[in-house]
Amino acid sequence: MLLALSASLAAQGGYRMPPADVAALVDAPAAPGTSFSPDGRTLLLSAVPGVPTIADLSAPEHRLAGYRINPATWGPSRAGYSTGLTLVDVATGRERAVSGLPSEPRIRNLSWSPDGSHIAFTHQSANGQELWVLEVASARARHRAGVRVHDVWGSGALNWMPDNRTLLVRSVPAGVGAEPVRNTVPTGPVIQETEAEASPAPTYQDLLADAHDEALFDHYFTAQYVMVPLNGRVVAVGPKGVHAGADPSPDGRFILVRTLLKPWSYNLPAGRFAETTTVWNRDGRQVAVIAEHPVRERIPLAPNSTFPGRRSIQWRADAPAQLFWVEALDGGDARTSADLRDRAYLLEAPFTAAPTRWFATATRFAGIQWGRGDLALVSETWRATRTLKTWRVAPASPAQAPALLVERNYEDSYNNPGSPLTTATPDGGRVLRTWGDSETLVLSGMGAGPEGNRPFLRSWNLGTGETTEIWRSAAPYFETPALLADAGTVVIRRESPTEPPNLVVKSLNGGTDRALTAFPHPTPQFRDIRAEFITYTRADGVGLSAQLLLPAGWDSTKGTLPVMIWAYPREFGSADAAGQVSDSPYRFNAISYWGPHFLVTQGYAVLNNAAMPIVAVQQGAEPNDTFVDQLRLNAEAAIGELVRRGVSDGRRLAVGGHSYGAFMTANLLAHTDLFQAGIARSGAYNRSLTPFGFQAEPRDLWEATDTYIEMSPFFHAHKINEPMLMIHGMADNNTGTFPMQSERMFQAMRGKGGKTRLVMLPHESHGYRARESLMHMLWEQLDWLNTYVK
Repeated sequence: MLLALSASLAAQGGYRMPPADVAALVDAPAAPGTSFSPDGRTLLLSAVPGVPTIADLSAPEHRLAGYRINPATWGPSRAGYSTGLTLVDVATGRERAVSGLPSEPRIRNLSWSPDGSHIAFTHQSANGQELWVLEVASARARHRAGVRVHDVWGSGALNWMPDNRTLLVRSVPAGVGAEPVRNTVPTGPVIQETEAEASPAPTYQDLLADAHDEALFDHYFTAQYVMVPLNGRVVAVGPKGVHAGADPSPDGRFILVRTLLKPWSYNLPAGRFAETTTVWNRDGRQVAVIAEHPVRERIPLAPNSTFPGRRSIQWRADAPAQLFWVEALDGGDARTSADLRDRAYLLEAPFTAAPTRWFATATRFAGIQWGRGDLALVSETWRATRTLKTWRVAPASPAQAPALLVERNYEDSYNNPGSPLTTATPDGGRVLRTWGDSETLVLSGMGAGPEGNRPFLRSWNLGTGETTEIWRSAAPYFETPALLADAGTVVIRRESPTEPPNLVVKSLNGGTDRALTAFPHPTPQFRDIRAEFITYTRADGVGLSAQLLLPAGWDSTKGTLPVMIWAYPREFGSADAAGQVSDSPYRFNAISYWGPHFLVTQGYAVLNNAAMPIVAVQQGAEPNDTFVDQLRLNAEAAIGELVRRGVSDGRRLAVGGHSYGAFMTANLLAHTDLFQAGIARSGAYNRSLTPFGFQAEPRDLWEATDTYIEMSPFFHAHKINEPMLMIHGMADNNTGTFPMQSERMFQAMRGKGGKTRLVMLPHESHGYRARESLMHMLWEQLDWLNTYVK
């Protein structure tokens, strides 16, 4: 007993460092963020700092109703930020560093004014979120005093009014006091009671747990909207409340406001609390109640289910002040039989008349893109058939029948025609981008095909359905459109296996390309590492693909290599869709610390993003009915291809993955003897702890008990006879992957005599961020593989 205890304690010892060349990956510079002005004339570059430290992650934090906030700053506790800004003129490439910034900028919430003349943003200071405004013409920023921005939601705090001179800001209420103090002496038990009605819900985390949490939620989530002119007095608008969002109407006369209502739920995150949607005038006086929803706790699990009542409430982007919404005609329950699922409505200001009935959809409404009075595009979808339909409708003529434009299988990437581009309106909205004439739109797509993705721009005539290619990515580059500046110019994001992504101004009329950015290679010392996009086939004929990474200078004459196969399973409705190629051989070979790439610097071969499709084997079946068997087929095919290429000897093999990839790893170790070791990060291993669905599984535990048990490696822990390293963030808040999953799996394997190691990273969530945590993760993974595989 004493010997066992000593061995356990010997495993403790603080954070470790990987070899220097691996550590360099964590410290490599990150490319700046990019954002174009609404008119496309100016590019904003935002500097990205290095990874945070464990001290940063140790800052005070409240976890309330699914949100994590920093009580000192009234903002999110784990959000990224920028440390500098640069403006680039798209026409000339001239760069201007922004002056006037605070001494140690922590910039978030960048928001262009509709005309592109200003950029609003927040700066996280020690006392909260400050409001700053950047004047583009002078490239100078200034602090707009008198406002403490309320940013606990993490977004939506800053809204430009259509006049380009005023901001609608969600602010911390004036005179707010200290946060409530927890009473250390309980005043009674915490009680919850059902109403004998089914209320299925995923395993959410960071929920409210008691009366003190409720008081904290009231304190930190209550906000006051204010109008902030660029120059002039700040004016409060409307009453205080737990306001979750506000959206000015295109003409600026009204504000659509979403406010949460008590009682707060202990079972659901804030996004499903009771709420009301109202319209205020510009002065904050309520002029209409548009929707009132109770707590949304009875949404069925079935895919395409939703809640009853008005939803997707929004302004019509091409009209001054007209509201749009949809309502479920089937009660929101996708399991019920119904000829029509959703009905759309329109309501014009002053919002006192009866709503106008508009189109109805046979399946579930999935979105709308506005164009003009005779043109909007509506999408509807249905998971059971993997069907997506796109209709043309006329918002100015609601009686006009919709016209079907596209009907396709949304899993079929090869036949995806692309998505319509939009363009900015003078008031800050987005409408469909036309090309040449009013009946022709512009489509942007990934251009998937057997040879890999080749992104494109196409014109699409709505009357004839004819498409004409405007531009397409071509070898030896992988290019994606970033901005369609005008009829003759497109800004593309270009990369190649040895060149990192950069923006290039490209003439569509045959002119010379011009570089707009010149971001350097982040890890030039690894430029010679080989990356190859490979395809192969599993035993039942399903096509598979992966990225194969090989050490610099290696070829098959030098002998086989130890191999890491890293993957993440995906579900498909058909083998045809599962077998489609979804990557490009011309992507930049980024050697990342996050995935398995770093291993190639240490003498390993890496099969990254190895396809692990799980396919429904027959009509009406669910993919997960044969999950384990298909994992085995996928793994066998990958190993067979590596052996055929002379990369692997078929023995020195490891498998690994993050999240659902960790779940896959444990299953492969439990049900096959193909691998010598595994690495499982932030996984869930016992599906009885996620009884109301996981990933794309539409059934609950009681409907598919055998499937849940068979898929759960926890119930097969006694079969795992290969070493498995588990790493998990102690503050993981991802639905279903709470830290207990790894703790219980460790106990099961230890109890049954398995070889395992559990590494719990303090303050880390589902993805790990602190420099110390990342370095230690890399050390653990390399040490594990060197010990049991290499």
